Amino acid sequence: MIKSTNMSLLGLVTLAVGLAACEPTATDSRATDKAPLPLMVDQPRHLASPAGPGSGEPNLFAAGETVILSWLEVAEGGHELRFARLVGDEWTRPVRVIRRPDLFVNWADFPSVVELPDGSLAAHWLQYSGPGTYSYDVWVTVSGDGGTTWSVPSRPHSDGTPTEHGFVSLFASPTGHDLSVVWLDGRAYADSSLDTPFMSLRYATRDAGGKWTDRVVLDSLTCDCCQTSTARTSDGVIVAYRGRTHSEIRDIRVVRFESERWSDPVTVHDDGWEIPACPVNGPSISASGDTVAVAWFTAADDVPRVWLAFSDDGGKTFGSPIQVDRDRPLGRVAVSLVEGGAIVTWLEALEDGAGVVARAVGRDGRVAPPVVLGESSGERSSGFPVMVTRGRDLVVAWTVPGDVPGLRVMVAPILP
Repeated sequence: MIKSTNMSLLGLVTLAVGLAACEPTATDSRATDKAPLPLMVDQPRHLASPAGPGSGEPNLFAAGETVILSWLEVAEGGHELRFARLVGDEWTRPVRVIRRPDLFVNWADFPSVVELPDGSLAAHWLQYSGPGTYSYDVWVTVSGDGGTTWSVPSRPHSDGTPTEHGFVSLFASPTGHDLSVVWLDGRAYADSSLDTPFMSLRYATRDAGGKWTDRVVLDSLTCDCCQTSTARTSDGVIVAYRGRTHSEIRDIRVVRFESERWSDPVTVHDDGWEIPACPVNGPSISASGDTVAVAWFTAADDVPRVWLAFSDDGGKTFGSPIQVDRDRPLGRVAVSLVEGGAIVTWLEALEDGAGVVARAVGRDGRVAPPVVLGESSGERSSGFPVMVTRGRDLVVAWTVPGDVPGLRVMVAPILP
């Protein structure tokens, strides 16, 4: 097991004080005469990373009382997809899923390892399918023995075009214990008859025999390269992603699986962000019962913001969005529901570089003081901070860029 280490918080506290000075005033639309929310993220501590030098592209999955961290690591002849499990404050020995010279390694589109309800593991990665920069496929494998052995990898898509397939979310099938996947699919870019190619959001299920079925187009017009995110409600599965219109409005949408069918796309909020290119800044979603929270970044009207919206009906409708950032957000959000509200993390520009920031938001719209969890960078090489909750702990991981990049992992208690 790999032991944790504590780091000095003096620098983090200094940054947090600077952000906390920007709390709502009497002129702020969120100001309230109610008692302030407690600081719901307390005493962050860094853990020794299980990843070696040259690692990046982390992902997290909450698996009961443990958390699975996956990442890509430079290895002889290419890259490896590896994972380890956090038990308490200790890591299990890292396990290699696959090593290949042709893995697609990208700061925004990265692999995952998840645990299914029966205890088996599923992993996905991206692999070049042609000479083009963005010609790559999604590959999926499963393991029934904790990662000692894996099934023969297969692809959820069968179009065979050397185009982009990525931004994947893996989850247990809403109709049983099979594995499901949603991804962004660029096969239309191979169709020379189209004046304006487009990306689509697609779904497929892998049965126990390894066969892919139930292939469905969930949205035929989406943003090109923003992350997807999924959660499970009391009624089924909900997927959040960035949509697109023919007039280049790229706001956040959700689709729901209920009563054995997928719903039509619903826009979470009409930001009206018109942008003729992908902002590479996807949403994050969390659910518990009928309560759903979606966090996202927008720069509508050239004003960058991180918003959070709650739903009480499983994602059919959403309330008015709540501003979470403190005026200098870079986005790259994550959200997790907690008792009484949600915690959002994002990347925020600071005086020197950028910081990974966390903030608690109440269901009534009140916000707690922000907490800077650690220093980062606004460069693409810093990737996307990822976050999950484990009981009363917040677990966050991100890439530390540099000549030899590496991973940083933080754990912080969540106060009542």
